[in-house]
Amino acid sequence: MKKVTIYTDGACSVNPGPGGWGCVLIYNGVEREFSGFVNDTTNNRMEMFAVIEALKKLKEPCDIDLYSDSAYVVNAFLQKWIDSWKIKDWKTSDNKPVKNLDLWLELDNLLQIHKVYWHKVKGHSTDVYNNRCDALARGEVDRYLKEKSEENKN
Repeated sequence: MKKVTIYTDGACSVNPGPGGWGCVLIYNGVEREFSGFVNDTTNNRMEMFAVIEALKKLKEPCDIDLYSDSAYVVNAFLQKWIDSWKIKDWKTSDNKPVKNLDLWLELDNLLQIHKVYWHKVKGHSTDVYNNRCDALARGEVDRYLKEKSEENKN
């Protein structure tokens, strides 16, 4: 199986509000960057969206080291929250529906294809790739806000 390294990040200008996501995929020394925008969203959704979009870029099953600064996403797997949610029919420990279920289901389906090793990194720190993903995600939000500002001037 091919070994791929993925870094992801999401951003929201206000929560909820305009959001962006970014990811860097590294395979065999080659880096590819992707990013996108969602108009009305939350920071957690953008963090998840970045992971989902990165995994969707892969054309075959892969062994993946995935790095994210999102405790929400990473801990769902490292602390086995997702296993508990599935056993409880997608309910939390206090028996409430899991938030962002649509994205958790999509992510869970993608994880049936790939073997992912989750790594939590400190956000806005010294990790070059995490900072790059942050810049990609924020760049998407900034571009949207600039376009909105231009529209409002006209």
